Amino acid sequence: MRLTVLLCWLVVWAAAESSENSTTLSNRRYLNIGDGTNLEFEFPENTKGVIVISSEYRSAVGRKGRESWRQTVRVRSLEPDVLSILNVSDSGHSGPVRSYIISIRSGMAGRAPLLIQLLDLDQNSEPVLIEERTDYAIRVAPGAFDRSQAGGLSHFSENPVLFALLPLIFVNKCAFGCKVEVEVLRGLLKRPVPLFLGVLGQFLIMPLYGYGMAHLASLPKALSLGLVITCSAPGGGGGYLYSLLLGGDVTLAICMTLVSTVVATAAMPLSSALYGHLLGVHATLHVPFVKILGTLLFIAIPISLGMLVKLRLPALTRVLLALIRPFSFVLIVGGIFMAYQMGASILADVHPHIVLVGVTVPVLGLLVGLAMAWLAGLPAPQRKTVGIEVGVQNSLLALAVMQLSFRRAEADFASQAPFIVALSSTSEMLLLVLAHFAHRRLCHTPAAHSET
Repeated sequence: MRLTVLLCWLVVWAAAESSENSTTLSNRRYLNIGDGTNLEFEFPENTKGVIVISSEYRSAVGRKGRESWRQTVRVRSLEPDVLSILNVSDSGHSGPVRSYIISIRSGMAGRAPLLIQLLDLDQNSEPVLIEERTDYAIRVAPGAFDRSQAGGLSHFSENPVLFALLPLIFVNKCAFGCKVEVEVLRGLLKRPVPLFLGVLGQFLIMPLYGYGMAHLASLPKALSLGLVITCSAPGGGGGYLYSLLLGGDVTLAICMTLVSTVVATAAMPLSSALYGHLLGVHATLHVPFVKILGTLLFIAIPISLGMLVKLRLPALTRVLLALIRPFSFVLIVGGIFMAYQMGASILADVHPHIVLVGVTVPVLGLLVGLAMAWLAGLPAPQRKTVGIEVGVQNSLLALAVMQLSFRRAEADFASQAPFIVALSSTSEMLLLVLAHFAHRRLCHTPAAHSET
């Protein structure tokens, strides 16, 4: 009897030992970063570096009955905006440990969990997953703001090109005031259909298009929000300039720009909150109401002055109207140069997909505006103007939202969208203007009366 009890006890003890050993082996950690005591490491933003992952795993049976080193490690960042994995290289083994060097590049500040997988390659079939770890993370710390590294963006207000263009801009806006027709203003008060179409296109259709394209192109969150905010911006000051050069209705263009800028004070915060929530961006977005007010005043004051000149000083009016076209060309070219100079540092590492998407924004806006105006039965000059106003966004306003709402690195990354859209818009509209002038010259078509 005692012998039987003893044998049973030995069997139970052996089973328990076997189970404990099995559990110990199954819970064993082969992969470590450093000595394995820390699970989170801090890294400065916008910096390249390396981390070293060690593996203590060896395949139980090799080809000749010996332990094998045929293994590999895969590493993926779960927040690629914060940290990107550039390369994984095998640095060989030293004793019982094999090391892998992971080249990384940090982006904006934040926390990036890592997905690390250990694969056994010594099997006859596909690689076998031995271990997977998701408890390691890299925290990218924001760096101190250095104005010397901010490039043209931080010194935009000190840009000599801007100072050279300011007198031209003011005189040009006064000249546009001389083009305003009181009868057209009265007509818009009675039938404000073009103004309604502009608001519909600028603040409903264009942001929705930006959101859809961001998803289609799989843009990072910050860049997606930058694109949506750019598409939500009101019409830019260049809208009435292009309307003049392309035979549109200048008075309507000025009114649409003013109305859309006023509507932007309510529409941009709503659009930012809605699409920020849909994109999962939890930053507090700051809409620059002071800048919007400044935009309104910078349009309204010189144009009102131009209207007064038209009423009181006909000789000066003729001079201003003679200067309006050459000044407009100079401003378009200067705008392209200044936009590139401002964004050179930001666009140095531009995301390739935002270039493809940004080029389509002005084209889509132009086509949407033309289609809506055609369906509404508007005359040709007004159709052109509605298309231009929907297609030309105030990218500087969107840029201000990005710079006020995010830290420097994240703001610069998100600002790629308004810069690309601004460059695309100006370049594409300049091509349209040149094509329009070439067509008029070849076909000997006189300037449309509606341009006035």
